[in-house]
Amino acid sequence: MSTGAAGGGLPVTGVDGVEAALRAHGYLADDGLATVVFLALTLRRPLLLEGDAGVGKTEVAKVLSRWLEVPLLRLQCHEGIDVAQAVYEWDYARQLLHLRTAEARALGGGGPVPPGVEDELYAERFLVRRPLLNAIATAPGDQPPVLLVDEIDRADDEFEAFLLEVLSDYSVTVPELGTFTAAVPPVVVLTSNRTRDLHDALKRRCVYHWVDHPDFEREVAIVALRAPEVPVALVRQVAAAAEQLRQLGLYKPPGVAETIDWARSLAALGVDAIDERAVLRTLGVAVKHREDVERVRVAGVADLAGTAKKRAR
Repeated sequence: MSTGAAGGGLPVTGVDGVEAALRAHGYLADDGLATVVFLALTLRRPLLLEGDAGVGKTEVAKVLSRWLEVPLLRLQCHEGIDVAQAVYEWDYARQLLHLRTAEARALGGGGPVPPGVEDELYAERFLVRRPLLNAIATAPGDQPPVLLVDEIDRADDEFEAFLLEVLSDYSVTVPELGTFTAAVPPVVVLTSNRTRDLHDALKRRCVYHWVDHPDFEREVAIVALRAPEVPVALVRQVAAAAEQLRQLGLYKPPGVAETIDWARSLAALGVDAIDERAVLRTLGVAVKHREDVERVRVAGVADLAGTAKKRAR
């Protein structure tokens, strides 16, 4: 049975309850993030998470979906995204097949195409619902989903303005069918890597939080939770090494996801302690740009491994 906060009330009490629920579903949130999640659910406001890539913004929406036991609808934004990709479009192939079938039947019967066939082309059965419309047009009695609008900063200003309009009253108009309005608003999570600044109007609509890289001990706890097969001593060394990499001014410093993958990769290779050879063999798991790899080499891989060992003690 669903315990979704989206339709009935929040299934926990207070910020501590949210933090515990997220932890139970594999996400270690600090007090700041747990607080804004609690407020977004309680006030039924969109949650806007900004931060560097890889800090766990998208994962928040996935965990909320698992915790609240509701579907996750993901809209991946990109340059040039339009209504057809985000809201709805018509299934032109099926519409054409329907029209040709009607014409064939009319010809076979020796008469004209029945009136109203063209109107039938815009029946709801030919409507292809995209994430925004799916999130709003929830069937009566169903728990509204979690709507993830991922990397909204990659969309253009026009789409951002359109999204703001949708989030203002949670309704979408399909000219041929009418207006769909959510009986209960979906749980909305927007993420941004801040490749551009979002407009204040959208930010005012949301509960906002900047998600930073976790501190050392929290990252150790996250990796240990997500990769329990990796020895704790190695987890601490990998987290320390990732912390060192983030201080080198890399083009793309490793996020938590890379730290988890790095720890798993080293364990898969049978490594129980970081050293220069182990780092060089697996650096591509944590660092994904050639220029960044070179910068790490120039900074000194042996020094990085040694410092990570000391930090991990």
